[in-house]
Amino acid sequence: MVLPNRDKIQEALTFTWKELPMPKGYLVAHIRVHDAEGFKKFAEMAMPAIAEYGGKVLVRNPNPEVREGSDSGVAIVIEFESIENARNFYESSEYTAAKAVRELAADTDLILVEGM
Repeated sequence: MVLPNRDKIQEALTFTWKELPMPKGYLVAHIRVHDAEGFKKFAEMAMPAIAEYGGKVLVRNPNPEVREGSDSGVAIVIEFESIENARNFYESSEYTAAKAVRELAADTDLILVEGM
């Protein structure tokens, strides 16, 4: 049996951070709407802020397939170039104003996560 050269193995395992893609940031929300008109107003306010911070809506599904848990509602996934961009969006004055409208129209579970 021929063993690989140790230097070649080390070279294969070595990388620089420049070679890795920068992790993206994601906003993941489960929204249970109880005031459709209020939620429509929220969406109208939120969309320009999402665009301003470079967000891209990957998922917007009003009828997700619930496999665990009992609540149904709108499932939302928004991708940002980084977790920092996602945080900046969430903490922006534009989104804060929209969020105040949403809070009157829906119950929401929302998380920010970092991923590839």
